[in-house]
This record gives sequence, structure tokens and C-alpha cells, in this order.
Amino acid sequence: MESRLHVLLLSALPWLLLAGPSGAADDSDDDDRQLSVIQPELERREIDPPAIDSEDFELGVFGGVMSIEDFGSNTVTGLRFSYHVTESFFGEAAYGRTDAGKTSYEILSGAANLLTDEQREYSYYSLSIGYNVLPGELFVGRRRALGAALYFVAGVGNTSFAGEDQFTLNFGAGARVLFTDWLAAHIDVRDQVFDSDLLGESKTTHNIGLHIGLTGFF
Repeated sequence: MESRLHVLLLSALPWLLLAGPSGAADDSDDDDRQLSVIQPELERREIDPPAIDSEDFELGVFGGVMSIEDFGSNTVTGLRFSYHVTESFFGEAAYGRTDAGKTSYEILSGAANLLTDEQREYSYYSLSIGYNVLPGELFVGRRRALGAALYFVAGVGNTSFAGEDQFTLNFGAGARVLFTDWLAAHIDVRDQVFDSDLLGESKTTHNIGLHIGLTGFF
């Protein structure tokens, strides 16, 4: 009887040895799988999105220097109002005023003035279409970036000068920089083009202005 029991135990021993390690390995694999699904605790930051003004109207003032062909250069001031139809296109209405100087003939000859003081008042208004190109950012130092864009404008209008009203074409280019979500600065060059026979000969005159301005969005 004892010999049979010994034979039974010896035959079962290999199976017991094989069962022990595999069970431990299975438990170890389960533990590894449980550890692998644990995600690290990350500290979440609160992000404050920038308050960008979404209004499409822009109103402002400008000043600069305007060169009136044959009549020298003088200070010019004016107003501008724009409506931004899309991010690329905008419409603009502008009004400007300056005073014409004396012609070289008046200065050199000492002759009587060709125009009265009232006739030397030069004013214009224009309706233009603008297109924003190269929108991007202007970096000031390492930590501050300002929204900026270059733009082109072209349109039609009217110029009052020397007691006459002249149909006028205008075109130019400029740059806009946003200091805040509503305040912007502009620098641009415009050419007011019209036909004039004031000096006895009909010709196309180019009257170029360099402007710096401030505008606000609302």
C-alpha cells in the first residue's frame, strides 16, 4: 500500500512544480497591467484667452505732411472711418485738409500771388477699398507680440483747391499695429491724383501725403 502511495506522489510532483511558478507569473502580469493603467497626476493650468475686440468699425485721426505738386509741402490733418467687411477687405472714407504754399515762380520772381489765402486751402475726401496683406505679429522684446498687417488702398473722391473741385483718384499703402484689443496705430503713404490747368497748362498732378494716425475699433 505504501509503495503505491509513493508512486502516486512522485507522479504528481512534476505537475505541482509546474503549476506553482506559472500561477505566480500570472499574478505578476495582472499586477503589471493594473499599474500600467494608472495615469500620472498633472497640475492643470488655467488659461485666460485674450480679449480680442470683434467689432468691425474703425474711427480715427491722422496727421502728417502733404506735398502739393508745384505748391510745396505743408502739414495735413484729417479723419478716417473704416468698416472691415472681412479679415482681408475693408472700406474706408477719409477727409483731409492742408494749405498750399507758393510756387517757385512766385518765390523767385517776386510777382503777385497767383492765389488768395482762401484759394490756397486744399481739402479732399475719398472713398476707398482696402486689402490687408501679410497679417502677423510684431515682436517687441522677447515676451510681447503686437498684431500687425500691411495694407493697400485705392479709391475715388474729390479735391477742392484754388476755387475748383476736381475728381480725384487715390491709392497708397500702409501698416497697422494693434497696441490693445481696440487701439491701433497707422503709418501710410497716399497719392491724390487729379488733372489741373491752374498754371496755364493742363496736366495730371500727383499730391503725395505721408501720414501717422491713431484709430479705435468699436
